Order: sequence, then C-alpha cells, then structure tokens
Amino acid sequence: MKFAAIFWLLTGVAGVAPVPLSAQAHPQEHSHHTPPEEQGDHAGREAPVEQGHAGHATDEGGASVSPGPTMETPPPAAAGSGPPRAADAIWGAEAMAESREDLRRTHGDFAVFWFQGDRLEAQVREGEDIYLWDIQGYYGGPTQRLWFKSEGEGEWRSAPDDAEVQALYSRAVAPFWDLQAGIRHDIAGPDTTHAVIGVQGLAPYMFEVDAALFVSHRGDLTARIEAEIDQRITQRLILQPRVEANLSAQDIPLLGIGAGLDQIEAGARLRYEIRREFAPYIGLEQSWRTGRSATLARARGEDPSATSFIAGIRFWF
Repeated sequence: MKFAAIFWLLTGVAGVAPVPLSAQAHPQEHSHHTPPEEQGDHAGREAPVEQGHAGHATDEGGASVSPGPTMETPPPAAAGSGPPRAADAIWGAEAMAESREDLRRTHGDFAVFWFQGDRLEAQVREGEDIYLWDIQGYYGGPTQRLWFKSEGEGEWRSAPDDAEVQALYSRAVAPFWDLQAGIRHDIAGPDTTHAVIGVQGLAPYMFEVDAALFVSHRGDLTARIEAEIDQRITQRLILQPRVEANLSAQDIPLLGIGAGLDQIEAGARLRYEIRREFAPYIGLEQSWRTGRSATLARARGEDPSATSFIAGIRFWF
C-alpha cells in the first residue's frame, strides 16, 4: 500500500498527463471498464470534437463542451401588434398626455439662454492699431429663437468707426440650419437701418456659416458671408481658419462701399481653452478692399490692403 502511494506521487510530479477534460466533465461515462472487443482501433483515444453552432466545440452527441453565449433570437411577430399607446388603457389618456408633454419639455424643447463673445481682440497693423468685437447670443428653444448680434471696430483711444446691432427671429428649416429675419441698426457712422434676412448653420465638414442679405432704409442692397472651422490640434489647442466677404449691389459713396465684392478678410486664430468657456488666442489676418471700394479707400488716404497681428479672447456661457 505504501509503495503504491509513493508510485502515484512520483508520477504526478513527473508530469503524467491528467484525465482528459471530457472525462472530467462526464465522469459517469468512464466509471466502468469498456470491453476490449468494443474498443477496436479507438482504444485509448478521446472522442472527436466537432464545431457546433456559433463556433462552439461539441462532442459526438451534439452537447457543448465549452461555455459561451447563446445566440439572440428575434422577437416574435406579435411583439408589436399592440396599441401604439397601451399605457392609456391603464392610466388614462388625460394622465398620459400630461406625462408625454412633460417628457417633451425635459428632452430638449425648452427655452435656454446662450451668449458668446466670438471675437474680442486687438489688431496690430502698420499705420494704425484697432480694437474689434463680434458677439452674439440667443434665447429660445431648438426650433425657434430670438437672436442678438453685434460687431464693430475702431482705432485705439477713439470711438468706433463701424458698429452695428442686430435683432433677429430665427426658425429651424433643416437639420443644423436656421432661417433668420429681423433688423440691423448701425450705431456708428451714418445712421442707417437695414432689414435682414439670412441663414446660419453648420455646413458639411463642420464649417460654421453665417450669411445675410441687408436692405437699408435708403434702398441699398448689401450682403455678408462668414465661414469658419475649428481644427483641433489637441483637446484644448484649436486652430480656427476664418474668411469673411462683404458684397454690394451698387456704389454707396456715403459708406465708402463700391459695387461688387467690397471687402474680403482671411485669417487664422490659434486659441487655447483654459476652460471650455474661456480661451485666449493669437492670430494673423489679411484684409483687402477690391474694385471700386479700393478706389474710394485710396481717395480717403487709406491703404486698401492690411495685414494684422491679433491677440484676443473668446468666451461663452
């Protein structure tokens, strides 16, 4: 007895192969001796393993020998055959109407206030340094809003040379696009009021576009198109190329504007978001007056082309 125990201990340490997994999983199948005449050529071999459904290993009887998830089955055809508002039958149509209205409000269709200082900056250029602001905000829901916009510029230590405010009603007309209409009033330079109609939204490839048509109380027709895109270098460092074009349907000597493409600005701003709501930036911008507008600018003693180095902040809340 002692010799047998030592023998089994030594064979275990020497790495004798353990009992096959199939034998461990089904010990009752190996608890009796199979007669030699039934073993044939398969004596001493394990039962072949086949691949069953879903890639699971199975034995000859089709039983799985390895665990795994079962395949999902589609819902029965009767699953969607009930009434579209089955809860009405339990709680009542009036109670459920109130609940659905509350769900609609709390899932986005409620008024919010948003305000952004898109550009608050100083521009250093040859001959004159200027300050510039470009702010906007709205109050309303996802489909209808009241917008406020203002932008302007002027030389340091002097009143603005050009400034405007806009009040607009906005309505969503397509995913990511709003149609806007309202009034614009110029609060610097010649006193001018404009009717405004335009679109604002997100174009393919994430370009933010703001385009508007203006008709002044004198009958002058002008337009403005702005486009910009954020190119993320890191999660907080962002490069923003930007272009703006101003057009006019006629000469407006009072405002120093010529017919056609009046002015174009192209530049890039590199900002760092200290917080998502607050980001200082630096940049470079080139502006040109073209055609008749360039001639009028020269007549006033101004350079129709200017290169500006920029420093500013961008914020929103």
